[in-house]
Amino acid sequence: MSDFDENPFGPPTVDDPFADPSVQQVTNHSSNVQRGLEEFNPFADQPSQVTTNVRGASNPPDYARQSQPAVMPTTHQEPQSNFNRNQAQTMSHAEFQRRQEELERKAEKLQRREDELRNMTYNVRLNNWPPLPKNSCGLEPCFYQDINVEINVNFQSVVRQLYHLWIFHSLLMVANVIGTLVLLITYEMFGFFALSIIYALILTPFSFLCWYRPGYKAFRDDSSFNFMVYFFIFFFQFIITVFQAIGLPSGGFCGIIIAIKVFDRSPTGIIVGLLITSIALGFCAAAIMDILLISKIHRIYRSSGASMAKAQAEFTTEFLKNEHVRGAASSAATAVVQSQFQQDRNAPPRY
Repeated sequence: MSDFDENPFGPPTVDDPFADPSVQQVTNHSSNVQRGLEEFNPFADQPSQVTTNVRGASNPPDYARQSQPAVMPTTHQEPQSNFNRNQAQTMSHAEFQRRQEELERKAEKLQRREDELRNMTYNVRLNNWPPLPKNSCGLEPCFYQDINVEINVNFQSVVRQLYHLWIFHSLLMVANVIGTLVLLITYEMFGFFALSIIYALILTPFSFLCWYRPGYKAFRDDSSFNFMVYFFIFFFQFIITVFQAIGLPSGGFCGIIIAIKVFDRSPTGIIVGLLITSIALGFCAAAIMDILLISKIHRIYRSSGASMAKAQAEFTTEFLKNEHVRGAASSAATAVVQSQFQQDRNAPPRY
């Protein structure tokens, strides 16, 4: 009956399969695993693991980040230039101002030449010499003169020297009038003073017309005829200047002889003598400059290939092209023809 003492409602103890120790060990291990899965939090901090990104159509590989294109190293060579950029950057303000003014002068010169060429196209040239003010009692300039425009660059310096020499001669004539005025006041030389005024009024404009203008036109037009006129007249100018430097007693010029004559030991004589001597030295300097300049122009004339035959041909051409000469010849021919017809009309009939 001992077998029936157990509780019939309790768990069975006989042949219980879960009572086996090996089965209980496996059951306990499964319970622990199940409890671990229940406590697992996927959002908790996990140790960093190396993940491999899978590239596909939705996630294409980024080639730009992985690699860069090969670039060949290049060397930059500065272009050769006459102007140093470093110097341009460090150029001072004064140098820049100077260059700016030079460019402005060149621009004005070019503008003036363009205006002159434009005026030449329409044959419009306003006379500009002598330079007179606008309100000058009806007087107007008589000539057109512009060395920078009309004269070749190679001969501009020579023409300027010629022009300055004429100005020097004109100033000497004015100084001669002043010197003779002092002689008139000091020594009552009235005739001397009158001659100096006449010479100043005659020689100053005639020198401009007779030797300066031909010399100017000779270089302007490369004219052999004008060169010949200049040489012929300027030679006489040189002779007159020599006589002015000598200073004859009745010549009307304050030369060396007059300076020696008026010198004396008195204070007035010394002052007047020094004044007349300075004028005489001015005439001597003018004579020296005359001979030097005419020699220089003659060398230029000979090197240009000009000759007397060319001058004669130019004279003939210009003489025939002159409107006044052609008008006079036409009038003379018309008068001869009319007189011949008149004689034929008045002649008695012949039988």
